[in-house]
Amino acid sequence: MYAPKLEQYHFNHTPISEPDVIELSQFNLKLAVLDLPGHTLGHVAYYIERHADNYDGHNHDASHDNNLLFCGDTLFGAGCGRLFEGTPAQMFSSLQKLAALPHNTQVYCTHEYTLHNISFALSLEPNNQALIKRQLETLRLRSLQQPSLPSSIGLELATNPFLRCDTAEIQSSIQLESPTSLQVFSTIREMRNHY
Repeated sequence: MYAPKLEQYHFNHTPISEPDVIELSQFNLKLAVLDLPGHTLGHVAYYIERHADNYDGHNHDASHDNNLLFCGDTLFGAGCGRLFEGTPAQMFSSLQKLAALPHNTQVYCTHEYTLHNISFALSLEPNNQALIKRQLETLRLRSLQQPSLPSSIGLELATNPFLRCDTAEIQSSIQLESPTSLQVFSTIREMRNHY
């Protein structure tokens, strides 16, 4: 059992934090630990980097080359987690760390909030064609009782307002004069709390 070093647990576990790597040899996996304060102060994610040379050459599916991110409650489909212990600056920094990962990284988050998050995102950026397309696809998937996840870093960069704080339409929506990206983030995170 592994658990974040900066959290308190009353069970036997191995405390982990960045730059620890968890090696699961029985699954041929190495999970890099990423510290992502914001939702909680000790929040972590697990990142698996995969390469094409790790397969045996049979039945190769290109999606098996995608890196994998298990990000807990930091990044959601078209959204991000609430700030229970951390500050807006911490969460913003954690999201920027995730945004820097390769675009094809598959994003596995903790909750299926995508449709509600998209609705909020469209209230800020109603002309975002990628977001409109994502809404239609998510509605289709959910009508079939299928998950909207995993997502990808590339899709989140195109549709997630918390990763798009520098876009003119979002900045115009919140009516702040010449805001910084952190000010935009802080404002829309507070707005999302009441949406």
